[in-house]
Amino acid sequence: MLQAETLRPMNPTEHEIFLKILQAIVGTNNVLTEGDLSAWELDWRKREQGKALAVVRPGSTEEVAAVVRACAAAQISLVPQGGNTGMVVGSTPDASGRQVVLSLSRMNRIRQMDAANLTVTVEAGCVLQALQEACEAAGFLYPLSMASEGSCTVGGNLGTNAGGTQVVRYGNTRELCLGLEVVTAQGEIWNGLSGLRKDNTGYDLRHLFIGSEGTLGVITAATMKLFPSPKSMMTAYASLPSLDAAVDLLGLAHRHLSSGLTGFEVMGEFALSLVRKHFPQQHVPFSGKDPFCVVLELSDHDSEAHARTLLESLLEDALQDGCVLDAVVAENISQARALWHIRESIPLAQAQEGLNIKHDISIAVSRIPDFVRETDAAIQAAFPGARMVNYGHLGDGNLHYNVQAPEGADAEAFLRDQEKPMNALVYAQVDAYSGSISAEHGIGSLKREKLAEHKSPVAISLMRSIKQALDPDNRMNPNRVLKI
Repeated sequence: MLQAETLRPMNPTEHEIFLKILQAIVGTNNVLTEGDLSAWELDWRKREQGKALAVVRPGSTEEVAAVVRACAAAQISLVPQGGNTGMVVGSTPDASGRQVVLSLSRMNRIRQMDAANLTVTVEAGCVLQALQEACEAAGFLYPLSMASEGSCTVGGNLGTNAGGTQVVRYGNTRELCLGLEVVTAQGEIWNGLSGLRKDNTGYDLRHLFIGSEGTLGVITAATMKLFPSPKSMMTAYASLPSLDAAVDLLGLAHRHLSSGLTGFEVMGEFALSLVRKHFPQQHVPFSGKDPFCVVLELSDHDSEAHARTLLESLLEDALQDGCVLDAVVAENISQARALWHIRESIPLAQAQEGLNIKHDISIAVSRIPDFVRETDAAIQAAFPGARMVNYGHLGDGNLHYNVQAPEGADAEAFLRDQEKPMNALVYAQVDAYSGSISAEHGIGSLKREKLAEHKSPVAISLMRSIKQALDPDNRMNPNRVLKI
């Protein structure tokens, strides 16, 4: 049976010998033990500060494997880390000072771009934006896109099965992955980078590691799907009277645009008010006018004129039906980026407003309006004055259903005292609507206990069996995802 990690204190001599072994593997300059290590030890939301025994930065898959073997021999646990942009405290060390942070930042090469196969093989430490730009320069689209793309990495995207703004067309990271290279908990290398779209030879191992948050092994490289670059991309921004109208507009968009619909994001008025407050340089259309706004994107492989005709036809029908009150269409790339930047600025504006309670949930699209109405009312009854920061990927049913402290309240105290009862209320509602308590952020340590409460006992048992089989000594990112 899988046991909780046992920490055996290292004496100074053992500690020195262990560090020398790591230095021999990756080089002295790539074993960090002194100075400011907060970039690796502090989580992105600044909720928890850990203490690493060392930050180790391997430069190759073979070096990763050697580090894993060295840690196993010394009975030291590992925390794989990409860009450290996670939202659920899943990639930073605990406070014990007995964990090695395995930073993949040096492993950032694009190994191969196969134009005929429409694939790219890339190392786990490659920053998402760098991959996007390299593919664009070669005439291809790598469609994963999110606000953190300038710092998050491909390995982190895979480890959490990240989503983003184009899931409605291209799916989560899992749907984009055709193969993985993984270092196992035993320090062996599994090369599954074939890039085949059809391979029916037994269990599909890559799906075990995608979304496992480094608890089963270390993803070191991946073969990802590419798509031809669209000839035109058009962006529209519309104001709506309700979430019901947003769902109606989404249905119209599917009918008018079909697979050309690549993004559909909804934003509540309070969420937009935070952008206006904290980033006044941004122009937010229809400021304060209507309860909800939507930004949607069309990718077209015909022409810009064809794309504009499709989008304007959609908006004309939507205005006539009453599900859209007003709308603008970006005239150029600069305007399109400005509209998307409004959506991407919401989490940053919320952070500027103060500490808050985050929920990354998914509900069937058709049930989202009822869920929000019912849950909003329950929150106001239980937590008077709480401010709802409601926005997210309506096109795939994923809401960032966040809660800000009441105006003028102590945000730190609100988070400390109300997070547990707030989560209990929201997650009970999610269960009632047959949803998920984590849509794209993962489980990490913040949602570990909640996973056991809201996932079926059979599912938890199967997960434990997988963990036991692949990491019997519980050395890979222990106490994340599963409560051991």
